[in-house]
Amino acid sequence: MAHLRDRLRAFHDSRIALPVDEDALVLDVGSGDKPSWRADVLLDRFPDDAHAGQRSGTGRTRVDRPLFDADAADMPFADGVFDYAICSHVLEHVTDPVGVVRELTRVARAGYIEVPEASAAKIVDFPSHLWWCRLDRSTEPPTLVMEAKQAASFDPEIEAYLHRTGLAGPVKRLIDSRHHHNVIALRWTGSQPIRTLGRHDPDFVARTVAAEAHHTRGVEALVARGLTAALTVRRPRRRAPVAFDDIVKAHLRRGDGALLEPRIYRLPAPA
Repeated sequence: MAHLRDRLRAFHDSRIALPVDEDALVLDVGSGDKPSWRADVLLDRFPDDAHAGQRSGTGRTRVDRPLFDADAADMPFADGVFDYAICSHVLEHVTDPVGVVRELTRVARAGYIEVPEASAAKIVDFPSHLWWCRLDRSTEPPTLVMEAKQAASFDPEIEAYLHRTGLAGPVKRLIDSRHHHNVIALRWTGSQPIRTLGRHDPDFVARTVAAEAHHTRGVEALVARGLTAALTVRRPRRRAPVAFDDIVKAHLRRGDGALLEPRIYRLPAPA
């Protein structure tokens, strides 16, 4: 029972209790098939069904709000237009996490970052992850340290043993039952220090990007959505419409006063 309470508290703190009011403008970066309940604008570089293997739940990107198909390391948004930006379980997948964090702190005044913690990931990790993630608490604020992975698993022998004996699933479920111990959760304001260690082999990156994420699908994803719906039913969301030109960079503005709609926006590539 204590473990269940801990999981529910961690879920509430990370997914529900955003420190913003109903007038705040919120961005979810890498929103995928489970965008934050509070996000007003979404950004996802791979919204098409061809990339569904990298997702959990249904695998299909949710486009129930304005979604920008754009690179998280080169966002189309103007400086400081968002009050809050969410980036949950995205940095471990991208080749340039420093660039993504730089953009997060450029377009938003505060936000939330969540990544898998290296010590748990080294036991059972996803083949679509590119980095081991740690937190260096010797700095203030603490620095997110991303070490380039050189192989899909930390120890191939242990990975082979877990799969050969059928223990991979039970071990993963056991680790997931302590989810709040398995992630680095950062709430930042103004800036978030980050650095990388090592370099990736290009062939490894190609294999990793093509790999399916193997995140839990089905029942657990439906439970998460059900909990989110139940816990947010009385919570206010922003109701004021958002104009396209109010959030994008100056050279992307259209001058027509158009309001954002719940669809995918694909903008012209830089010249």
